[in-house]
Order: sequence, then C-alpha cells, then structure tokens
Amino acid sequence: MTTITKDNTRTPIGVVVAIIAISVVASLFLCWLVYYHPPADVAGTHLLFLPALNALLNALSAIALVIGFCFIRARQISRHRMAMFIAFIFSALFLVTYITNHALHGDMHFQGQGFVRVLYFPLLISHIGLSVVALPIILITFFLSLTGRFPAHRRLARFTFPIWLYVSVTGVVVYLMLAACR
Repeated sequence: MTTITKDNTRTPIGVVVAIIAISVVASLFLCWLVYYHPPADVAGTHLLFLPALNALLNALSAIALVIGFCFIRARQISRHRMAMFIAFIFSALFLVTYITNHALHGDMHFQGQGFVRVLYFPLLISHIGLSVVALPIILITFFLSLTGRFPAHRRLARFTFPIWLYVSVTGVVVYLMLAACR
C-alpha cells in the first residue's frame, strides 16, 4: 500500500509503519532497561566513562546537525548530506553506549536540591518525551532522503531538525546537571 503525496511521489505506508513499530519496540526496551532491569555492574566499576561518552556523542551530533543545517541553507546538498550522516552515526553510537551504560549501571538518580531540581525534571521529561518522538521521525526523514522523496523530506525535516537538535543538546545538559550534583 502506498500514498501519493502533493509532489506525486509514492511513500510506502508499510515502511513508515515498520519504522514506527521498530521505534515503539526500541522505546519499550529502553524503558524496561532503564526502569526495570537490574544493573549488571552493581559495584559500578566497569566502563565508568560511558556517561561522559554519551554526552560527547550527543554534543558531536548537535554540532553535525547545525553544520548540516548551515550547508542546506547554503544549498550545498552533498555537504549537507554528509553532515547529516555524521549526525546520524554519532546518534547511533550514542544509542549503543546509552544501552550499554544502562545495562551495566542502571538509572542514575538526580541528587540536586532546591531550584536546580525544579529545572532538572521538566528538562528531563521533555528530553525523554522528545527522544521517543525523534527516533521514528529521524528514520522516516532519512528514508525519504535516501529514496529521493525530497519534497516530503524537506517538509518533515522542518520538524525533525529542531526536535533532534533539542534532544541532543538537552542530553548534554542533563549529563552536566547529573555530574554537577553528585
């Protein structure tokens, strides 16, 4: 089954449904891993650098996103594409290290008190909520680009870019707030 968009290109509904299904399964797995799975490294002695690496990968993804945005504004399509692939690779590496970190260490609890606590939890909630939304729209946006559906890609990328950038930047901020309040 396909749908015909305004630009007369066909978008296979099955691909979009598969991407959304994979994203839902991945989100449920991460929820289970973070909130229900007992950490494998209870002593907390293995791979202690992972949270810092996660923040670094998020920061690098954000930088690549901004560079990609600048390239597309300058109509440098091949450079834009390269920057977006780099952002995607950094985000994919982040996901691998994030899963590894939570499998080993579990969830890190925020120790901050007072006003910083009031700032932290809304930021964390918006970060988590938008990260769940970001995964399928990033994958769909990439699918549209890779299959040459550029008008649809441009329309969706207008939403994908700010959400992906927000998730990347707030991931770094959440890490910094956790690290500062230990």
